[in-house]
Amino acid sequence: MANRRGMLTLDRLRELVEEGAVDTVLVAITDMQGRLQGKRCAAEYFLNEVVEHATEACNYLLAVDVDMNTVDGYAMSSWETGYGDFVMRPDFDTLRLLPWQEGTALVLADLERVQGGAVAPSPRQILRGQLDRLAALGLSAHVGTELEFIVFDDTFESAWDKRYQDLRPANQYNVDYSMLGTARIEPLLRRIRNDMGGAGLYVESAKGECNPGQHEIAFRYAEALATCDNHSIYKTGSKEIAAQEGKSLTFMAKYNEREGNSCHIHISLRSTAGEAVLAGDGPGGFSPLMEHFLAGQLAGLRELTYFFAPNINSYKRFVPGSFAPTAVAWGTDNRTCALRVVGHGESLRTENRVPGGDVNPYLAVSALIAAGLHGIENELELEPEFQGNAYGSGKPTVPTTLREAAELLDRSELARTAFGDEVVDHYLNAAKVENAAYDAAVTDWERIRGFERL
Repeated sequence: MANRRGMLTLDRLRELVEEGAVDTVLVAITDMQGRLQGKRCAAEYFLNEVVEHATEACNYLLAVDVDMNTVDGYAMSSWETGYGDFVMRPDFDTLRLLPWQEGTALVLADLERVQGGAVAPSPRQILRGQLDRLAALGLSAHVGTELEFIVFDDTFESAWDKRYQDLRPANQYNVDYSMLGTARIEPLLRRIRNDMGGAGLYVESAKGECNPGQHEIAFRYAEALATCDNHSIYKTGSKEIAAQEGKSLTFMAKYNEREGNSCHIHISLRSTAGEAVLAGDGPGGFSPLMEHFLAGQLAGLRELTYFFAPNINSYKRFVPGSFAPTAVAWGTDNRTCALRVVGHGESLRTENRVPGGDVNPYLAVSALIAAGLHGIENELELEPEFQGNAYGSGKPTVPTTLREAAELLDRSELARTAFGDEVVDHYLNAAKVENAAYDAAVTDWERIRGFERL
């Protein structure tokens, strides 16, 4: 990606700092919740110290809930272990300008323990591990993620003050593919597109979606790690740009009872020489590798659903007839199935339709690869494709609650073999924390039903 507009080499960064064009460098990781966390470093300090020696951050960054509360149950970080530091080691392949922040560049980092060695539960490290497994077979993964979001005319601050009630969506009706509807907020969409292009991302298009104020900006597929890096940068950057424009937007999986925010993930495999390997002479134009890869994704989908749907709210999307999947089935260009096969020849790929906009891309792509490798290594046979409406198919369904997904993950031999007990137990604790917080909450739904009438 070094030749993409906005991407930087260290030498070019030094030139921009000397010219006064860059004065700040963000050093960031992606946490369990898929958020960018890190430090704003003075550019001179970054070049003189961080480039050679890295920087550090508290190891609770991978052991907190969404409110940044310290919680019990994590082996890596606790009061008993003193909440020590991690090393944030910059990956200079990710160094880029951030056009929406004046004089600012950003670099993503990998986490290391102070004593040495990688931090296994770090999302970026988990994905690196699965990519290494692919590479050992002479394969690489190319991925595209399709994030939907809902835009509101309220600022983030006013939305907070309203407790996210009675917000005004940027569109008042369904603007799916509507040129008029997208024109209503084109200044915001255009700025997000252009600023992301200036940060090294390859923008394809923007389109309206079904829920009032709902839109999607699509980016070109790339090597798996780069796509997940770009996904995290885009998700944070688009919120920052919306805030600068006096608006807010949400990627939460299910904001209201209408259509949720999806994040369909497309994945294809290539040889390390760059040749497409999923197409072949078999039925549907599949190669044997494609059949095994897809069969593995089917076999592992239920037990790995936590990595596609990591929050309580994630499971509210899975409603029949909503374009969010319920049936564990695959079909050719069939949007009612959890796994949709699209493209042909070199573009042949699978689309997993389970994740919502709240997904952590590194974890989801890791799960896709792990399941696919399970199919390849065991030469699993692919079941016949489903044709018709999968919502009424009687097929097994994706888990309907976070608690069910966590129970399936806990028992998953596939997950423990692919990721290791340390990683699986770490994320099981995250699910336990999320479930406990929800169980203790008193919701508006309960007040409305029970205040007077019960």
